[in-house]
Amino acid sequence: MSEEEEAIIEAEEVIRCQRVFVNQLDSYGGRNIGKYLSTCVIGASLEEVAEEEEEEDESRSIGELSPAKPKEGLYQIVGTVSQAESEKPDFAQEIYITPSRDELLSRIAECDVIIYNITEDESQIAEAIWAATALHEEMKQFEKQKVFILLSTIMTWARSKPLDPDDPEIPFTEEDYRRRKPHSNFMEHINAEKVILKLGKTNKNKFSTYVVASGVQYGQEERILHYFFKLSWLGETPAIPFFGDGKNFVPTIHILDLAAVLQNIADHRPRVHYLVAVDDSIQTLSEIVKCISRNLGPGKTQKVPKENAFLSKDLTQLQLDELLVNLRMEAVFLKENFNIKWEAQSGLVESIEQVVAEYKQSRGLLPVKICILGPPGVGKTSIAEKLCKHYKLHHIKIKDVIAKAIENLEKILAPKEIESPEMEEEEEEEEEGEEEDGDNLEEIQELLDAVKENMEQNGGRLDDSYVIKFMKEMLTSMPCKNQGYVLDGFPKSYDQAKDLFNLEEEEEEDDMKGKIHHYDKMIIPDHIVFLNASDDFLKNRIMNLPEIVVAGTHYAQDRYLRALSIFREINVEDETILNYFDELEIHPQHIDVSKFEDVENRFIVKEIIKDVGNPRNYGLTDEEKEELERNQAEERLRKEAQEKAELERKEAEERAQKLANWEDWNKRLEEVKRQEQELLEAQSIPLRNYLMKHVMPTLMQGLNVCCMVRPDDPVDFLAEYLFKNNPEFD
Repeated sequence: MSEEEEAIIEAEEVIRCQRVFVNQLDSYGGRNIGKYLSTCVIGASLEEVAEEEEEEDESRSIGELSPAKPKEGLYQIVGTVSQAESEKPDFAQEIYITPSRDELLSRIAECDVIIYNITEDESQIAEAIWAATALHEEMKQFEKQKVFILLSTIMTWARSKPLDPDDPEIPFTEEDYRRRKPHSNFMEHINAEKVILKLGKTNKNKFSTYVVASGVQYGQEERILHYFFKLSWLGETPAIPFFGDGKNFVPTIHILDLAAVLQNIADHRPRVHYLVAVDDSIQTLSEIVKCISRNLGPGKTQKVPKENAFLSKDLTQLQLDELLVNLRMEAVFLKENFNIKWEAQSGLVESIEQVVAEYKQSRGLLPVKICILGPPGVGKTSIAEKLCKHYKLHHIKIKDVIAKAIENLEKILAPKEIESPEMEEEEEEEEEGEEEDGDNLEEIQELLDAVKENMEQNGGRLDDSYVIKFMKEMLTSMPCKNQGYVLDGFPKSYDQAKDLFNLEEEEEEDDMKGKIHHYDKMIIPDHIVFLNASDDFLKNRIMNLPEIVVAGTHYAQDRYLRALSIFREINVEDETILNYFDELEIHPQHIDVSKFEDVENRFIVKEIIKDVGNPRNYGLTDEEKEELERNQAEERLRKEAQEKAELERKEAEERAQKLANWEDWNKRLEEVKRQEQELLEAQSIPLRNYLMKHVMPTLMQGLNVCCMVRPDDPVDFLAEYLFKNNPEFD
C-alpha cells in the first residue's frame, strides 16, 4: 500500500469518526444545534465543493493525493446540561451532569469539535474561556487538530460607529470585526471573543479557534421571540406590543441555519476565524412583530415605551437589549464560501408560514377540533361547554356565530372612532385597510341588508348559504386555527357538511355520491362525537326540566317534538351527516347517553377526553397555577383537619374504652380476691382446729419450760422437749 493510499485511509477515518461537544444540551440553542448536527454526515458540506474542484481539474493524476470523500458517518454529540434533572436527549451519545473541572476537561479532550454557546447563559462565558485555555495548554498531546467554536452574539457590535457617517445603511461584515464596539451589558462576551481568537493563533494545526457572532436566533420553539409568539397565539390581547419606535434593524438567523454554519466550520476549517452569522433580511423590530401578529395573532401591534419594556417578567435584560439593537449586518463569508441549505435565508418575515408551523409543532400547540352531534335535548351544549373548559377551546354555536357576524358587519359600517395613539398599526397598512374597506362598504351593506331581510322572512332563521358563509369565517379565524373549537350540533345534514368543509373548487366538479371529497384540512374536525338516546329517554328528560328552563326555548313541547322528528327523518336517509365523515375516514365516537346515570354528564366527558387525548396548549397560566395550588392547599388543609379530627375522635373513644375496661377489670380483680380469701378461710378451718387441739398445747408448754430453763440452744431444747412429750408416745 502506497503512502498516498495510507494518507487517504487515515483522512477517511478522521472524517468517519468525529465527536462534537456542545454545552447545555437542554437549552434552546444547545438542543437545536446538537439535534441538527447529530443528523449531519461528516464532511457533507464539502461534497459540492469537492465536485466543483473535480470538474475544474479533470487532468489530475491518479497518484496525486485528492481530497478525502466523506464517509457515511454522523457526528457524535456529547455535552453538559444546565439542569441536574434534565434527561439525556435522544440525539446525544452522552451527557455530563455537574462534572468537576478535571472530569469536564477529560471529556472535552476526547472531542474533535468543541462548541460553547454563550448567547443564552452568561455563566457559560467563564467556563468557555477556562475550557479553551485548558485545551490550549494540553494541545501538544493532541494526535489530531481540535476545533474550538465560541458561539457569541452580534451584541458585541451594538455600539459600533457607522462605516460611513454619510451613509449609515452600509452593513458591517466580518472584515470589520476589529472595529466592533459592544453593548455595555455585553463586555464579558467581547472579552471572551478576544481570548478565544488569541488562543487559536499559537498552533493552528493542533488547536484552531473560531468565533461566530450570531444574529438574534429564532425558529423551532423560539427563544426571545417566544414572547411575541405566545401573546399572539393566546389571542388575549387586541394588539401585540413592540418596544420603542420599532424602527431599529434587528439582524436575525434561523437556529437551524446557525447550526448549519457550525457544521460548515467543522467541515471546512476556514481560514477566517471570526464569522458573522445572519440571514439576508433587513427587518425592523416593528416589521417582525407585525408579521408574527398577522400570521398568528390579532393582526395589530402596539407601541410600548422602552421604559415599560423592562417591567416585563417574560424577558430578561439581555434579551431586551438584543431586541432593541439597531444594526445592519451582512454575512459575506458564509454566502461566498459555505455550503448551507438555508431554512430561512431571506429572514423571518419571508418565511413566516414555515416558522409558525415549526413553532406550533415544537411547542405541541396543535388545535383540537371536535364536532358534537346528536338529537335535540341529548346534552350537546353542556358537554361542549365542559370540553371547551378542559381543552381551552372556542364554543361554536350557530346562534352565536350569526349574532357575531352581524355585529361585525355593523361595526365595519359604523362611523370610525379615533383610536388611542398608543394603539397603532403601520401607516401603510392603515391606508391599505381603509382603501379595502372603502371598496367593500357597498358589498358589506348589501350583505347585511340581505341577511336581515332573510331572517325577517324566515321568522328569525337564516338560510344555509349565509350560515355556511359565517361558519366558515369563524372556523378560519385565528382563534380557531390556533386553539381549536367545539362545534355544537352543526352541521346537521350531509349537504351542510359538504358545503362547509369541502373545497370550493370541488363543489362544481364532484357530483358523484359516495365519492371521497377533497376537504379543507384546516377547518375539518378531527374528532366526531355522536350522542344518542331513545326518543322516550329524551322526552322524559325534557319533561323533567324546570318550566323556567323550558319556557321560550326550543325545548317547549310542540317545538321539541317537531325538532326531534326532523332530526330522525334526516338521519334515516343514505346521506346522513355521519356518512359524510365516514367517507373521509373520520369515524365518529358513538355514545349512548341513556347508559350514563349522571345529570352533569361527567362520565360522558371523561369518555370523550379519553378518546381525544391530552390538551395541546401552553397548560395553565400563572394565575390558574396559583389558583390550583391554592385550591390544592385548601383541600390538603381540609383533609388534614378532617384526619386530625377523626384521629382525635378515635383516640377519645379508645381512652373511654380503656377507662371502662380498666374499671371493669378492677371490679373483677376485687371479686377474685374476695373469693380467694373466702376459699382460703374455708380451707384453713380444719388446719386451725388440728393445731389448736394437738400442737399448740404441747408447744406452749415447751416454750414456757424453755423460758424458765433458758438453755444454750433453745431450738434444740424445744425439739427434744416436743419429741419427749409427743402425745403419740403417751
